[in-house]
Amino acid sequence: MKNWGVSPYRLVPPFPEGNLWGWLGPLLVTAFGGILRFVRLGEPHAVVFDETYYAKDAYALLLFGVERHTLGDAKNPIADKRLITENTDIWKQCAEPADCAAFVSHPPLGKWMIGAGEWLFGMTPFGWRFAAAVTGTLSILILARLARRMTRSTLLGCLAGLLLALDGLHLVLSRTALLDIFLMFWVLAGFACLVVDRDQARSRLARRWTPRSDHGPRLGARPWRLAAGLCLGAACAVKWSGIFFLIAFAVLSLVWDLGARRAAGAREPYRGALALDLPQGAAALGLAPALVFVGSWTSWFVNDDGWGRNWEQATSHGPLFFLADSARSWLKYQLDVLGYHTDLTLYHPYMSDPWSWPVLFRPVTFHYESETVVCGAAKCSETVIGAGTPALWFAAALALIGLVAWYAATRDWRAGAVLLGYAAGWLPWFYYAVADQRTMYLFYMIPVVPFMVLAVVLVAGLALGRADAPPGRRATGAAAVGALALVALVNFWWLYPVLTAEPLAHADWWARMLLRSWVESAPK
Repeated sequence: MKNWGVSPYRLVPPFPEGNLWGWLGPLLVTAFGGILRFVRLGEPHAVVFDETYYAKDAYALLLFGVERHTLGDAKNPIADKRLITENTDIWKQCAEPADCAAFVSHPPLGKWMIGAGEWLFGMTPFGWRFAAAVTGTLSILILARLARRMTRSTLLGCLAGLLLALDGLHLVLSRTALLDIFLMFWVLAGFACLVVDRDQARSRLARRWTPRSDHGPRLGARPWRLAAGLCLGAACAVKWSGIFFLIAFAVLSLVWDLGARRAAGAREPYRGALALDLPQGAAALGLAPALVFVGSWTSWFVNDDGWGRNWEQATSHGPLFFLADSARSWLKYQLDVLGYHTDLTLYHPYMSDPWSWPVLFRPVTFHYESETVVCGAAKCSETVIGAGTPALWFAAALALIGLVAWYAATRDWRAGAVLLGYAAGWLPWFYYAVADQRTMYLFYMIPVVPFMVLAVVLVAGLALGRADAPPGRRATGAAAVGALALVALVNFWWLYPVLTAEPLAHADWWARMLLRSWVESAPK
């Protein structure tokens, strides 16, 4: 029998029995989501939206180790046209390889992930979308297991996975070779690791607690927090915007440690957390992410032909200066990227402001074709529109309001964590919209979508009530939650053709444009 210094149930609620369904249920939901993402993955047979950058950059990394310029430009995309015919002769020829180096505005990790699919299946639409589909599918499993851990309910965990599988924006980005789905994946994985670390740290605290302690015990190695740091570093190595989540979750982890020591009865929980938890936390959530980010640039460091690679070459005076000159060139590159993002104000017909994103006012049309589409009607269309499932997004907006009230009343850690994740992925864009008038798009919200789903699931748990609630209350809550899931399913089914480029009669396509702001301009 274990000698618990503090009741473990006070710090870590028990999991429901039936571990088999704790895995089998989420895996079944994940399989369902995977089918939706892999069926017709190679359609549309075209270079879709920003695939024109990332699919080719990924291929360049495979071939050369650094990004290179390709033939053509936006008005005459020669390389895109050749790729669709499986002609990979797409590279611009230069007198010196370094002259063909391409400036890129995002770190390399997401493109290496895309490149893995191209290496496995070739330079085809299926190949360059494969990694996105795998990543999107795995994120369903992670969210289902995460929600189960946060709610201690297998049913609610499966509901979370199902709702993410049925989100339109998540589906589209899981079927497109853009970077944002990889950013979402690493952010979600990092948060999930932190939640596991929270449970394990509290359980260890309960086992090691001694009465009348000022600070509490040391908790030893915490591999799940280190894993969280590695994942959040990977998020930053996909897109710089991962830094918002890294900062938010690093603070959250320290607050959780402080709260655990206070709940256990430490006389000085603040000093205990700062002295015993902060140093290891700084290494896991500070040093580890930095190493991952810098490490993602390894191929740039070891190749002489990358953009800006030899910026400091003129100042070199021998081998001892190699590392310093390389570091200065790399830092100069990062400053150039920062300047690019700050000055990115070009008009785009589907750009939108962040305050309009939760209501899906202006999604991006990734692909539209009508002239060559055959559907049996006089006029046909096929499209891929990056819109979330409205039933889910509107329910999430209401759920978030509910979480604010719940957190204000109870300080429930789950509500606070979900609200923080939502804020970290959404509110920073307000600054860029107001201060820089930066060009932005609705799909920047994809890292927030798992937190939207968690908000809905937490409120669904409140609606269901405790296991010992009166049967009438449980039945009413179950009916409400079931109705929400059914509405989301029907809404997703209705939109599915315009999320996956299925040929439709033009009138059917137009009927699925639920808001007229979804369309730049189209004949009625």
